[in-house]
Parts: sequence; C-alpha cells; structure tokens
Amino acid sequence: METFITYLNQLWHLMKELSPWLLFGLLLAGILHVLLPAGFIRRHLGGRRFVNVLKAVLVGVPMPLCSCGVIPTAIGLKKDGASDGAATGFLISTPQTGIDSILVSASFLGWPFAIFKVLSAFISGLIGGLLVNAAEGSKNKTQTENKTTPSCCCSKDKPATSEKTNKRYWREIFSFGLIQLLRDIYRWLIVGVLIAALVSTLIPAGRLQEISWTQGLAGMMLMLLISLPMYICATASVPLAASLVIAGMSPGAALVLLMAGPTTNAATMGTVLRSFGKKVLIIYLATVALMSITMGLLFDWLLLDIPTELGHVHPLPNWLETGSALVLIGFLAYFSLKDIIKTLTRMKN
Repeated sequence: METFITYLNQLWHLMKELSPWLLFGLLLAGILHVLLPAGFIRRHLGGRRFVNVLKAVLVGVPMPLCSCGVIPTAIGLKKDGASDGAATGFLISTPQTGIDSILVSASFLGWPFAIFKVLSAFISGLIGGLLVNAAEGSKNKTQTENKTTPSCCCSKDKPATSEKTNKRYWREIFSFGLIQLLRDIYRWLIVGVLIAALVSTLIPAGRLQEISWTQGLAGMMLMLLISLPMYICATASVPLAASLVIAGMSPGAALVLLMAGPTTNAATMGTVLRSFGKKVLIIYLATVALMSITMGLLFDWLLLDIPTELGHVHPLPNWLETGSALVLIGFLAYFSLKDIIKTLTRMKN
C-alpha cells in the first residue's frame, strides 16, 4: 500500500513537472504552424542537405523545451514539410538544452560543463539528423510532400491583420496544437508517464548515490540504462546530476544522464515509432546512446573543473504546475473517453 501511494505521488509530481512544458510545446507548434509563411518549412527544413539539418539543430538548441514538450513541436514541423532528418535533429538536440537548462547547469556544475553540454546536444542532433537523411534517401521528399498539412491560416494569400483574422489564427493555433497534435500522441504519453513513474518509484534517485561503481564506462552505462525509458526534464535533473557528482559519480556519467534522460523516454520512443517509423527510431536511439557515452568519456578525459558544492534552482510556480497538470489530465481524460465510447459503439454495431 505504501509503495502504491508513493507511485501515485510520483505520478502526480511527474504530471506537474512535464505539463507546463508539454502545453507550451503544443502551443509553440500551433504558432509555428499558423504564423510561418507558406512553404517556409519546406524551403528551410524540407531538403536532405546538410544545411537543413544544421538549421533545425541551431533552432532547437536554445529552445526551452523538455522531452515531452519537443515531441509535438517536432511532429508539427514534420507535418508542415520538414524532412525526417531535420525533425530528428531537432528532436535530439532540443530537449538536452535550452536557455533555462544552460543557466541552471552553469550554476550547479560550472560553465565548462554547461558549454560542453550545449556542444554535445548540437553534435548529437546534427549526427542523428544526417544519419536519418542518409538512411531515408529519396523517400524523404515523397514523405514531405504527402505529409504536409494544409492550413487556411498559412496560405500565401493571408489577409491583412484584423480582429477576425487574429481570432481565426488563435483558433487554428489551439486546434492544431492542443487538439490535433495532442490527440496524435496522447496514448503514448499516458503509457510513458505511467512507466516513468514506476521507474522513479522502484529506483529512487538517492539510492544511486550508494552505488560504488559509478566511475568510468560502468557508471555511464548504468546512467544510460536508467535514463532511456524515464522522463527527466533537462532543467529539473541538473540538481540530481550535481548531487551524484558530489557523491562520487564521474562528471561524464552525469553528462550521460543529462543527455539521454531528457531526450528519450517511453512516450518519446512510442511517438517517434508511430510518426517516423522503425528505421528512424533505431537511428534516434543509437545516436543518443552512442553520443552520450562518447561525450561522457570525452568530458572525463578533458578533466574540466566541476564545483564541489550544490547550486540552487528556481522551479516553476506551484500554481502554474498544478494548473497545467489539471488541464493536461482533462485533455487526456477527454480523448480517452471519446475513444472508449467510439470503441463501445463499434462493438455494439
């Protein structure tokens, strides 16, 4: 019973932690979909050239989106015509960093670590995107053309700004972001959150500090295995990484946690599989795993300075986290109920 209560507490804490960023990501996807000029995504991110992936990664690195927040944004880019390689590069690089994450990382682990983390996100996103484009070949062009979602708000003959036009834009933003994209990923999101809460319940963060073999490659592999299925916010996980380093874990292992944790989780994997296919998912996971280990080993080899005292992080206001969690739970319940009713109606017929 006590374990079940702990699980429910972890589930609620996780919902509060990811909901503001997820909802922000959904709205950002809607804004990009509505306000970008017609053909902008296809012109800048739609091709299989190096520069298209580079642009996607450069756009993604500074954006303050966590793993679940970047999912709808990346899918929105793909639906608007971005190549699979550009969308994958964005999906790998974006959740690892962000303005907030960079500053918090510098506060807890020092500027050398923060700058190296940004560099790691950039390189891993670029490599992952280029590998996807190379694997997809000419298939990208056909998929891009077929998957583009037309929008009345993004047509070339956009009317001049007016009150009616603004209302239509906002309706389209909410419709595309909070309805269409969230509905596409809500099943995997529910499964991913449930699994992540279970992992957090069975493997409390503090217990890892008691493990002696947390140095070198062994510690990095341990961090990788724990991080892959679990949702970890790039910003919120920095204090955990810093405490593990102070407890004796190698900084390279902490870097693996901060690279793989925010980038992958059960929800992200399921969504990538559904939206991009098995081949892209394999490249996505392999890139994150291999690059996090490689950059972790490189960081330990460089022996950059790490602070010996914890910093301080300012979380989002509790009212914002709670309100966002309740809104997200409402959407998830609504979509689930609609699907249940549809399934029951189909069974009766």
